[in-house]
Amino acid sequence: MRWKNLRERTVYSNRWFRVNLADVQLPDGRHLDHFLIRLRPVAVATVVNEANEVLLLWRHRFITDNWGWELAAGVVEDGEDLAFAAAREMEEETGWRPGPLRHLMSVEPSNGLTDARHHIYWSDEAEYIGEPEDDFESDRREWVPLKLVPDMIGRGEVPAANMAAALLLLHHIRLG
Repeated sequence: MRWKNLRERTVYSNRWFRVNLADVQLPDGRHLDHFLIRLRPVAVATVVNEANEVLLLWRHRFITDNWGWELAAGVVEDGEDLAFAAAREMEEETGWRPGPLRHLMSVEPSNGLTDARHHIYWSDEAEYIGEPEDDFESDRREWVPLKLVPDMIGRGEVPAANMAAALLLLHHIRLG
């Protein structure tokens, strides 16, 4: 069954997102109003070092009022290359400059409500360049053994689904 988006109108917008109201036609011909959020793409990056430790940020999210481990992430600027944006975010938020980035995965964390696409990259090398420019983004940055990731996710210490998926895939790639 395919739903058809016949038209949308923006009810609110800013530089980060738009809230739209769509006229959706269901397969049986009925119509419904459906709110959706149009978001800019998000670029995400991390590094896994030779000791199979992954660089993570410990931060509080006021929206859900919870703490958790995350990867460096942020919106892609207009015309910006995805991998470049991921490297920029990692450097700004962690103080580490990644080596050559490899695409790990692209996911849509909440595709029933938003069109956000998160593009996740990783490297196996990085250079520490100093304190992060955006140190307000996290309480701390740590190298966490990749072998601990599945249990951390199971305990709810990685609450964001996109981050959990990326970390589990890195665990599989590096540790089998």
